Amino acid sequence: MARVKRALNAHKKRRTVMSRAKGYYGAKSRSYKSAKEQVRHSLQYQYRDRRTKKREVRRLWITRINAAARINGLSYSVFMNGLKKAGIELDRKVLADMAVNDPAAFAAIAELAKKAL
Repeated sequence: MARVKRALNAHKKRRTVMSRAKGYYGAKSRSYKSAKEQVRHSLQYQYRDRRTKKREVRRLWITRINAAARINGLSYSVFMNGLKKAGIELDRKVLADMAVNDPAAFAAIAELAKKAL
């Protein structure tokens, strides 16, 4: 039985790793052994941070809503409770956008939330 020669596949595999490692500092972009390890870590960070990004964006929305609600004399939790009791079903993304780009509309919603409490 003939032996398996891996030259083509091995080079393709190494080329893929080295192309992904472009821009890394020092040996991590030049040495295959270092590059392979760093690329593996980078892919793991990428996977983790796709999930972390969702949390961070939600935290930003909540911070913006809280700041705008406090300008209108409510805390975040009281404001959200008022919205729930008033039957206003706006998500945090929309509320945060209104707080930044349309303070007058946000103030009107805050008044509705105050009345519902």
